[in-house]
Amino acid sequence: MMMFKRALLLALLPGTVLAAPIFTLQSSDFNDSAMLDKTFAGNNKSNPSCTGDNVSPALSWSNAPAGTRSFALMLTDPVGGKGLGVTHMVAYNIAADRTQFAQGELSKGEGYTGGENSPGTTSYYGPCPPVGSGMHHYNFVMVATDLPVNQLPGGLTHDELIAKLKGHTLGAATIVGRFTNDK
Repeated sequence: MMMFKRALLLALLPGTVLAAPIFTLQSSDFNDSAMLDKTFAGNNKSNPSCTGDNVSPALSWSNAPAGTRSFALMLTDPVGGKGLGVTHMVAYNIAADRTQFAQGELSKGEGYTGGENSPGTTSYYGPCPPVGSGMHHYNFVMVATDLPVNQLPGGLTHDELIAKLKGHTLGAATIVGRFTNDK
């Protein structure tokens, strides 16, 4: 009974702050820090490291920060490109009422404005780490913004998007998938 009274008293005191739910990003196709299936790897006949199906994994998010008007999604491999990093996806102008992308949807370029990734496309480009380069970590980062949908022009690079988002971010959520072409 004493614990209940204390909790009630704390809840009623002026200045008491209740923690907001945590903004999260998850996938029904892989767990955080788990291996990505080859289905999600890139597919490019001119690159022997891209032997997957280039199907984007399903993503869903919840508990966006108050005031969110749009989302931006970036997929990067920080050790790709021999340590200089590779951007696999730049997507933004995602509607604030949206909470998921189905498997394969990001590969189609629908439901968002596509920015330019490192390979030069404007949709999902799956992992293609060179054989012998070890394990790579693919960081999916969903950013909540106060920018209205269609505020940003198409074709922004990762760095250009980051510059445009400065001062407009409300929070971010991430999930990491791992992949290697080593046996």
